[in-house]
Parts: sequence; structure tokens; C-alpha cells
Amino acid sequence: MKQLMEKLEQFLELGGTKKEIVLLVLSGISLLVSIFDLVPLPFDAAWAAIILCGIPIILEAIIGLVTAFDIKADVLVSLALIASVCIGEDFAAGEVAFIMQLGGLLEDLTVARARAGIEKLVHLTPQTARVLTGGEERVIPAEQVQVGDVLRVLPGETVPVDGVILSGQTSVNQAVMTGESLPVDKTVGDTVSSGTVNQFGAFEMKADRVGEDSSIQRMIRLVQSADAGKAKIVGLADRWATWIVVIALSAAALTWLFSGQIIRAVTILVVFCPCALVLATPTAIMAAIGNATRHGFLVREGDALERLATVSRITFDKTGTLTYGTPQVVCVRSACGDLTEQRLYALCAAAEQFSEHPLGKAVLRCYRQENTEPVLPAQNFHIIPGRGVSAVVEGQELLAGNREMMEEHGVAVPEAVQEAVNRDLDQGCTVIYVAADSRLAGTVTLSDTIREESVDTVRRLQQLKVQPVLLTGDHENAARTIAGQLHISEVHAGCLPEDKLRWIEEYQNGGEAVCMIGDGINDAPALKKANVGIAMGGVGSDIAVDAADIALVDDEVKELPHLVALSKRMMVTIRCNLCFSMGLNFLAIALAITGILNPVVGALVHNAGSVLVIVNSALLLKWRKAGS
Repeated sequence: MKQLMEKLEQFLELGGTKKEIVLLVLSGISLLVSIFDLVPLPFDAAWAAIILCGIPIILEAIIGLVTAFDIKADVLVSLALIASVCIGEDFAAGEVAFIMQLGGLLEDLTVARARAGIEKLVHLTPQTARVLTGGEERVIPAEQVQVGDVLRVLPGETVPVDGVILSGQTSVNQAVMTGESLPVDKTVGDTVSSGTVNQFGAFEMKADRVGEDSSIQRMIRLVQSADAGKAKIVGLADRWATWIVVIALSAAALTWLFSGQIIRAVTILVVFCPCALVLATPTAIMAAIGNATRHGFLVREGDALERLATVSRITFDKTGTLTYGTPQVVCVRSACGDLTEQRLYALCAAAEQFSEHPLGKAVLRCYRQENTEPVLPAQNFHIIPGRGVSAVVEGQELLAGNREMMEEHGVAVPEAVQEAVNRDLDQGCTVIYVAADSRLAGTVTLSDTIREESVDTVRRLQQLKVQPVLLTGDHENAARTIAGQLHISEVHAGCLPEDKLRWIEEYQNGGEAVCMIGDGINDAPALKKANVGIAMGGVGSDIAVDAADIALVDDEVKELPHLVALSKRMMVTIRCNLCFSMGLNFLAIALAITGILNPVVGALVHNAGSVLVIVNSALLLKWRKAGS
């Protein structure tokens, strides 16, 4: 007896899915014993299936009716079970209970598999951090790290918070945040995100965003809000299920009244359970959410995918969405015959190396990315607010700044140089003039560059019959230049937040569903206004992410066409599921009324339909449009 109690305790400690599997195995064995009469028993072995699988269904139906008068599939299944037992069809009752629980298990496994890619974020939340204080290292809980703390991260450890590397070089596995399979090299000045894994070298970092503000926690908050039950079409299926319960009861009662055969009435109750109908939508939505997660999207609610399937226009913010959002050196022009462009680039980077201005930082960053030689040393560095910087490099007094700076220091700018600069400015570029010993040395042009994947993304969206629109706060010339490179025909430049709202509202008033994609605080109102808002979760602001329905974790817009195609495919799957389940139910009830189906065969037909619906939905987990 003691051993039996220990086994029972171990069983109760099993997870929900494991318990369901154990109960189904025992119930399946009992049904085999019952139908083949394998073991002589004083009672029908099918009662084991009725008790193990049927009692939970009946209890859930009673609780739903008593607490909320919730008439759902469990009510009809419970009536079918009880009616089957009352007329002596014990095997039919056990079979109905068994297959219903089997269908429920398949749904749980589908949903669990769909959510697995999202929930790993929660499990990968860092637990501890190494804080450096006065040269000493202390290990503390990660949630106690404060902004500005200096941390040490060893090889193999998870980065505890967001921050900037102060010393050391390493490679970081960012798969949890970006999906990248290869590690990314990191060095001084590079940012690292919480939840990513340090693979090779130790480094020290300064905490920038901690606790609930860290990248991993922001993603977790988005994950926890994902709920397939919010989709409107799910509510529709639930309402249908309620009416089907009423219709089934009426049909069973009338059939019994006119035929006088209660077995036909019981069969109607068995085959008319709306389980496949109720399973049709949530399983498809959760499978689609799981698919989207593997491609870098966090979907906050299933309704967002439903709405995305109807979108005819996608409005893009430019900076940080179709472009990288950070200035890049795109052109270096020497104005002196004895000065090479590479030498001019090196002098400009040396002069800007202590600058805190974004353009100065961009020049230094780009130079280091493109050259292995160290930056030349600089002395007597000075910042001239609103103009630029000055420094002495290899004995030369350098000036790096705007045209006004050149004029104030008496540096002449040849007409040919200025014409080239004007062409750059017309295309939305920014130009730094560089002078050496009061003589113009040349210019360095910077521009926000288009993401490599943006052109192909726009082309694939157009193939999906979705019209891309550029909504940007940049001036007309810059916007037109970018739009031309991306083959976007509709452009609205110089847009303030209220202008973006106005354009989106105008499209909506014209009967078009609009998706907005943005990354900044100024995009948040438009993200809220649009039928579907998608925020660039990596570079986007917290406000933009919170305002959006979907977040693109790794900022890879190349996956956007897949998301749009997936949403359309999801709706096709849902409609197929609904039509199939409704058609099967009405066919089965017609056969039951005429007496062709008995309770046992009816249970098999009906529950086979539920299993097929779940399997069809599960196909969305790995679906990808051919050729994409």
C-alpha cells in the first residue's frame, strides 16, 4: 500500500501533458480490452476510459454552466457521454471521451510547440551579474544592477543587462534576440543586449538599460501579451459553437420523438459536438504566431495577423526602417592635388576622434571599420559649438566642420567643390568641410544608407498586391532619392507626426486597410492609428514598440513579406478549417438521423475531423511561401 501511495504521489507531480499522455495510454488499453474482450471482467473495461477521460470533461462542463452559464462543446460532449452510458453503449461513451481528450492533447502540443520559440526568452533571462566596485568583483542578482554600474562578463556567460563595452574584445551569440546563427564580433564602444551569450573573450561593460528596461524584458512583456483568443474570428467561432449546441439538442430531441429510437438521438449528440469548429481558429493563429516568432516577429495578439491579412497599403518611415538610421561615410573628395582621399579621410578621423557630435562619431566609426591602421594622434582638440572641431594632427592645424566654419576662418571654397557639395546636399546628404593650415583640404560626405534587404523587400510586397508608401520627416529631395532607389512611387516628405496620422486616416477613409512600420517616438501615434502597427524592436524606441501590434526583433525588414504572406495563409487555413468542420458536422448529423451512423462510428468520424483540423493548423508552423 505504501508503494502504491508513493507511485500515486509521483504521478500527481507529473506535468499536465505527461498526465494526459498517461491517462490516454491507460484509456486506450481499456478500450482495446473492451472491444476484443481480451480479459474477462465483471464490468466493461471501457469504463476505465469513461472515468479517466470522461469525468474531467463532465466536471469542466458543470463548472462552466454553474459559474458562467457557459454553453460550449463540453456540455454537448457530456450529454453524449451520459446518454451513451444510459442506453448501454459503454464502448461508445469511452471512445468519445478518449478521442476528445486525444484531440485536446494534440491542441496543447500544437500550441506548446508554437509558443516554444517565444517562451525561451523567459527562460533565458539572466539571473546574476558580476559587478566591479573599487577593483573588486561581486556577484549579485541581475535585477539589482543599476544604470552606470561596471560589469564583467566571462566567456560562456549571459549578458545580464543592456550596455556598452568599455574594454575587451569578444564574439557574442545574439540568436535569442536576432536569430543570427553566427556570433557577432564586439569591441570597445559596441553595444550588447541582455540575454545574449558571450562566447570567447571576457569584457567589461557599463550598464545602460537595466531591469524592466533591458532588451530581454521588453521582449518578454510583448510575449506575455500575445493571446490568440483576442482575434475577432475566434469569438465568432465561439458564438457558432453555442448555437450548434442548441441545434444539436433540438435535432436529437426531434429525432427521438419522430423515430422513437434513442440511439439515433445519442448519435446526433456525439457527431454534432462543435469541437473541430472551436479548434479551427485558435490552433491556426497560435501556429502562425509560432512561425512568425522564428522569423524575428513578436506578435502581441492574434487579431493583428487577422488584420494584417486585409492590408492593401504599407506605410514606411524612412530613417531606421528602410535605412540603417545611422550616418555612413559615402564619399571623400580631396581638393588638393597632393593629398589623396585616403589621407584626407585619415586626417578627418583624427580631428574628430574626441568629438561627441553624432557626425564626428560616425566619421571615426566608419574609418575604423574600413581601415586597419590606427587613428592618427591629435593634440589641442577644441569643439566649436554649431560649427565643428579643430585639432593639431602631425603638425597641421585641422578644421573639420560646416561652411560657416570655413568662412569664419578665412578658408576659401572653390566653386567646383561647392557645386559637388550642393549635389550631395540635394540628395539629403551631410557634408563636412576639412581644412589644413587655413587651406581647404577636401570634403567628407555622410548619408543614411539603405538597408541591403530593403529593395527586395519592397519588390516582394508589391508582388503580394500590397502598395508601399514612404512617410518621412526628411525633406523632399532626400525622400525622393531614397524612394527612387527603392522603386516606391508614392512619397510624402516633411511629415510631422500629425501629418502621418492624416495620411493614414485618408487611406482608411478610402476603404483601405493600412499597416504602418516605424521605429521612433514620432511614429508612435501613426503606429496606433494604423490597422496594424509594426515597430522595429531592435533600434526602435520603447514608446514605438508599446504602440505597435507587432515588433520586429532583429530589424530585418526582409522578413516582412513573409509575415504578410503568412497572415494571408493563416486566414485561408482558418476558413478551410471552419468550412470543413461545419460540413462534416452537417453530413454526420444527416447520416445519424437516417440511422446510418451509430454512436461508435459517429464518434470516430466526428473526432477524426477535430484531429484533421489540428493537423492542418500545425502545418502553419513551418510554412513559407514558395520562392521566398
